[in-house]
Amino acid sequence: MKICSLASGSKGNCLYLESGDTRVLIDVGLSLRETLFRLEAVGIDASGINAVLVTHEHIDHIRSAGSFSRKFNVPVFASHLVCAKSDKYFKKTMVNEFESGQALTFRDIQIDPLPVTHDSCDPVGFVIESREGRAASVTDFGIVTRLITEKLRSCRFINLESNHDVDMLMNGPYPWELKQRIKSRHGHISNEESLALLHELAHGGLEVLVMAHLSEVNNHPGHVERTTESFLRDQNICAPKIVIGDQYKASCLMVI
Repeated sequence: MKICSLASGSKGNCLYLESGDTRVLIDVGLSLRETLFRLEAVGIDASGINAVLVTHEHIDHIRSAGSFSRKFNVPVFASHLVCAKSDKYFKKTMVNEFESGQALTFRDIQIDPLPVTHDSCDPVGFVIESREGRAASVTDFGIVTRLITEKLRSCRFINLESNHDVDMLMNGPYPWELKQRIKSRHGHISNEESLALLHELAHGGLEVLVMAHLSEVNNHPGHVERTTESFLRDQNICAPKIVIGDQYKASCLMVI
């Protein structure tokens, strides 16, 4: 299994995941040019990617999903509602629609679109399973549901939102209405909520964590590092490699 966080944050998100014989991008929120540049920088052949999976229709997740698909003649997987909302991005694009909560098979992987709560029309995370095990990416959600917790158990890799520090958000420059939206069940989870979820998910086979979608205004990598240090210190079940997702550069290509 190979993973690379190509971009993570409110200006663009893109995750590379290779499992079994299948290579996918989860969201393509960068420009096509920047996506190709970052793939090349970490040694990934863009022409070898087999599909694009779309979590929801916000521009920082969908910006170049259609153009990447058309350039390399690969399918985009997105929910029916997201496709209807994002028709202008998917013109002349090979689109495979799915129903949120219903797993599907593509090549040698199973894709499980996991319903989450966010201020978009039909948001999902993804759990990917192959002969190499389970991997998941769940960002842009405002509440940790029992379903999320259950679906993310036993994963070797998790790309997990850690969006904001509550004190920074509440004392920061955003208007009150936006603060309330971010903190709501349709917003984003905080560092503290992410930490609590990690303790629920700890198991001996968890090998890599990417802490994702950090707010540039209401969070700081140092705060997230302290969160993950606390996670590693307070349990002895697992000691995964931890990477802080970056908006401006790709992570290394991780092999597990």
